[in-house]
Amino acid sequence: MLASDHHRMKLESNQQGIIFSFNGFISEGILFALGDALKKKMSQDDTDVCTMKRVFSVFVEQAQNIIRYSAETLAKAGQEANRISSGVITVGSEAGRFFVVCGNVMRREEALPLQARLEKIRNLDPAGIKAFYLDRIRNDPDPDSLGASLGLIEIARRASEPIQYDFLDIDELNTFYCMKVFI
Repeated sequence: MLASDHHRMKLESNQQGIIFSFNGFISEGILFALGDALKKKMSQDDTDVCTMKRVFSVFVEQAQNIIRYSAETLAKAGQEANRISSGVITVGSEAGRFFVVCGNVMRREEALPLQARLEKIRNLDPAGIKAFYLDRIRNDPDPDSLGASLGLIEIARRASEPIQYDFLDIDELNTFYCMKVFI
C-alpha cells in the first residue's frame, strides 16, 4: 500500500504539470536548497533565462511569505532568524506557462487585510502595478509587515495574469490561504 499510495500521488502530480513540490516546515536554509534545485531543473530543461528568473523570484517571495507569516511556526523568543514555518509550495507548467502555488495556515483576523491587499493588486493593470510599486518604495513598510511590504507587488509584477487566491476557514481561529501565480 505504501508504494501504491505514493506512486499514485506522483502520477497525479505529473498529470497536473507539477515539476516541483514541497510540503512541510521550511526555513531560509531549506529555501536556498529548494531554490537551487529549481534553478538546476529549469536550466536542464533549457528554460529561457528571463522566464527562469521570474519563476525563481516568485518562488522565493512566496516561500518567504510562508516562513514569515504562517501560523504554524516554530521559533524561540529572540531567535526569529532560526524560524521554521509550515506550508506548501509547488511549481509546475500548464498550457505552456509556469505557475507557482503556495499555501499556509494563517490567523483568521489577518485574512481580511491580506485579501484587501491582494484584491487591490489584482485589479491593477501593469502600469498601475508599477505606479503602486514606486509609491510603496517611497514609503515606510506596513507596521505589521516583516519585510518591505513589496512582496505581493513584486509577485504581481512578474505574473502574466492577475494573481489567483483563495481562503478556506479551517477552525475558529485559522484559515488556509492559497495563492497561484502564472508566469
